[in-house]
Amino acid sequence: MDPFSYERVGDVETAVAAIARDPGAAFIAGGTELLNWMKERIATPRRLLDINDLPLGAVELTGSTLRLGALARMSDVAAHPEVRRRIPAVARALELSASPQLRNMASMGGNLMQRTRCPYFRADAVLPCNKRTPGSGCAARHGENRAHAIFGWSDACVATHPSDLAVALAAFDAVVHVRGAGGERTIPMGEFHRLPGETPERDTTLRQDELITAIEIPLSAATAASEYVKVRERASYEFALTSAAAGIAVAGDRIVEARLALGGVAHRPWRLRRAEQALVGVAPSRDAFRRAVEADLVDARPLEHNEFKVELAKRTALRALAIAGGLA
Repeated sequence: MDPFSYERVGDVETAVAAIARDPGAAFIAGGTELLNWMKERIATPRRLLDINDLPLGAVELTGSTLRLGALARMSDVAAHPEVRRRIPAVARALELSASPQLRNMASMGGNLMQRTRCPYFRADAVLPCNKRTPGSGCAARHGENRAHAIFGWSDACVATHPSDLAVALAAFDAVVHVRGAGGERTIPMGEFHRLPGETPERDTTLRQDELITAIEIPLSAATAASEYVKVRERASYEFALTSAAAGIAVAGDRIVEARLALGGVAHRPWRLRRAEQALVGVAPSRDAFRRAVEADLVDARPLEHNEFKVELAKRTALRALAIAGGLA
């Protein structure tokens, strides 16, 4: 770990102004991700700005919108009665993330800023990785890629995004509020994380001087009847091979709203919009779910060692839909 200076900031304006003046600075909240980057020399900030004193930790229900402060701790959000009642997929995604100790420290905003767990990116030795060293190549493209992407990858990068929370937020059209030197703006969750293209070192559309302040989720019947399913190599403290967030709203005997996103399969949460559209107006059934999901998975592009992920992603999505639709 390289030397760095440390200071606490007491308000959002001061925090944003400080990082705008110093591109070598970085925000730190729970530190559960940034400190690992620093130990592995993935990130080498010269200055840490501690933002834990900022008033960004509230969880608030306003009409049909749930607002989660960027500094709310993952464990607090997962246990919040309104989150569990209004959007159980988010609570479940949080509960299946990391360990209880990490969830007690990690912030909601920090969770969205996670970087891939690709072993080539995280390696102690210097290996070809365009995400870590732009222009060096992608060792996973023709190497060990069992856990890597089946959607949206490029020859420059086949990594996947590790956040469970992001999958649930993407499925339900959450919006990320940020503050920067140029003022406030909102970023739709589906646009927050980038596909790799030729610049995989850029994980998000967040600017260098911007700070996440809150996440807002529009609530509906589909968020109330929602589920998150995670498939992993071991029972706990492991990142997803595949995951799915689903929500189903039914009126009479017909689906009136469907939401579905996959995790562990792309550089960002992967929304299955065609499946969602195909399910509207039909009666909920396992066959209807299967037909809709299979039609959306035809675009999958598995790599040499992860073709199994196509079938696994289908089964994960069907399980989430079955639970959300009351068929499990």
